[in-house]
Amino acid sequence: MTRHCHKCGWEWTLAGLPGRSESCHRCNADLRVCLNCTSYDVRAAHQCRDRRAEPEAEKAVGNFCEYFDFIRRKFVAYGEPNSREASAREKLKKLFGD
Repeated sequence: MTRHCHKCGWEWTLAGLPGRSESCHRCNADLRVCLNCTSYDVRAAHQCRDRRAEPEAEKAVGNFCEYFDFIRRKFVAYGEPNSREASAREKLKKLFGD
C-alpha cells in the first residue's frame, strides 16, 4: 500500500503529510485534498467520515483540513475495473448464462 496522487498515481515517498500548497510532480494536482484522505467516503455525509471536519465543497482542491491523513492504498486508474467489480461481473454472467 502506498500514498499517491489521486489523479495520476505518482507515489508520495516523503515522510510526513503534504502541505496545502504541495502538488503532484507529474500532473500538478493538489495532494492535500479530500480525495487523498482516509476519511473520504462517498456514502458519508459531506463525503467525510470525520464529523469534526468542516465540509469542503471542492474535493479535489487543496484545503486546510486539520484532520487530513494521507491514505495508503493500491492505485487504480479511473476507468479501470477493480478486482471486486470484475469478479462480480463474472458471477453475474454465470448466473444469467452469458
